[in-house]
Formats: sequence, structure tokens, C-alpha cells
Amino acid sequence: MQLSPPTSDEYAPFYATYVSQVSPDGLTSTLPQQHTVLQYLKHLSDDQAQFRYAPGKWSVKEVIGHMADTERIFAYRLLRIGRGDQTPLPGFDQNPYVEAAQFDRRSIADLVEEFMEVRTATLRLFHTLQPADWERRGTASQAPVSARALAYIIAGHAQHHLGILRERYALTW
Repeated sequence: MQLSPPTSDEYAPFYATYVSQVSPDGLTSTLPQQHTVLQYLKHLSDDQAQFRYAPGKWSVKEVIGHMADTERIFAYRLLRIGRGDQTPLPGFDQNPYVEAAQFDRRSIADLVEEFMEVRTATLRLFHTLQPADWERRGTASQAPVSARALAYIIAGHAQHHLGILRERYALTW
């Protein structure tokens, strides 16, 4: 998927970290690479996936579950804004979502599969948008954001967490 990177006025400064995580080749390079990594994670044992690199930090399972929940929220924002809805969209606090979901009760394979299904739905949404739709802007978390920026935020958020899994959880692929 060819989609030029968003400019800094298309998203809140907080999201710059995520946007910068997307490969210079853009989404066409970043999204398939994430698929490969996630397929590796699917084969962790449930004990490995319960690992937390420090007390109070999320387990591997919770990170993957968080990635799926957050992608759903960002994709919903993309849908609304891409379709021209100007209704301001609220922010969300990720910690209560992770706590309520009880991801550690599920298998890692199930969580990865769920994320992959969410990603498939996200990619299908991407393909429904016309070039002008990507330029549309709305408000989310009390800040302006474009549909294009949301696509990069989605990819960059996943990339960010995969990096954390590699660096802090010592997972390799």
C-alpha cells in the first residue's frame, strides 16, 4: 500500500514516536514485517508469554492483547474520520482495558490470532478508502488527526510494542 507519510500537523506530538517507527519504505514494508514477527510470537509457550520484564509491567500476552485493542480503537477513528465524520472522538486509558481483558487467561496463540484478524480488518478498511479520504481530518483525544496519520499511527504503535518485546522482554526473531 503506497501512502505518503503524514506531516507533523496531521497528528498530536505524542504520536510522533509511532509515526517515526514506520519504515522509510512506508506501510508496504512495515505491515508485512509485523506479520512475520507475530507469527513467531504465536509459537511461544504460555509460560514464556506470561513473562514480565519487571514487577507491575505487562506480560507478553498483555502486550499482544493491548496491541489488538488499540488497533481496533485507532481503526475506528480512521473509519470515522475517513468517512468524513467530524464528531470529536474521546481518548482512552490503556491500563483499565488491559486489566479488564484478563489476557493472561488466554493462550498466546489465541491472542496472536486475534491480533492478526484485527489487522486483516484494518487492512480491508485501508483498501476501502479513496485518495481524498486519506486527507480528511478530525479530532481524536482532543487533538487534530488525519486519516493518513492514523494509518501510520496504527503501524507505528505495533512496531513500537514489537520493539519493546525485543528489547525489554529479550524476544528474538
